[in-house]
Amino acid sequence: MATPIKPNAHGQTPVAQSDQDSTAIIQVIERAALNPDVDIDKMERLLQMQERVLDRQALMAYSAAMAAMQTELPSIAERGQGNNGHYATLEDIVDTVRPIMQKHGFAVSFRIQTQERAIQVTGVLMHQDGHREETSMLLPADVSGNKNAVQAFGSSTSYGKRYVLCALLNITTRGQDDNGHAAVSVTRVTAFQASQIRQLMGACPTATQEWFVGKYGDAKQVPRSDFDKLRASLQKRAQPYSQSH
Repeated sequence: MATPIKPNAHGQTPVAQSDQDSTAIIQVIERAALNPDVDIDKMERLLQMQERVLDRQALMAYSAAMAAMQTELPSIAERGQGNNGHYATLEDIVDTVRPIMQKHGFAVSFRIQTQERAIQVTGVLMHQDGHREETSMLLPADVSGNKNAVQAFGSSTSYGKRYVLCALLNITTRGQDDNGHAAVSVTRVTAFQASQIRQLMGACPTATQEWFVGKYGDAKQVPRSDFDKLRASLQKRAQPYSQSH
């Protein structure tokens, strides 16, 4: 269960505080625009400041919505059958997550770029307040089973969409007959990796920290399989946040 976002000493959540910051800056810009003697360079700096505040506000809203959504996303049953075993079909994944995403203000889209013998699938997860995250996967054409060229690229596209959607939403899949209760041994991060995560978390916005606590509890509880993806995600959140302070 996700840890709720706590208000500050003034009874405000980080998102509410960011809303106030943005409103205050907009009011300053409006007053400056009415002044015929306003310095153009100063106006440009104010507009840049407003853009940073709005970006930060959108990121915090994205992080808070993602933390709330994670508590509702179930594991997906692996009902598809392929050469390498069972897998969760794209249809099952989309049908399961679409209403949950809509509830929390998310939508997903895909960009497909074809090359001579490969295809790149990029998934873009967008939040209604403006922030977005994306991830890509480069795949060879799937020529198994005597597929023709069109079928080969279609199969790779479907596989890529499944992969990047699961990566963006941190979706897990399960076999049909284990009901999600199979005992699986999970290898955790090393002490050094945990210290890296803690250092990055210290430079992240409050909403991201709340999301992390709700998902993992503590840095040492992070599965080693999540480390690379989590570190990259935290680095993207930490850098703009630290630069704006």
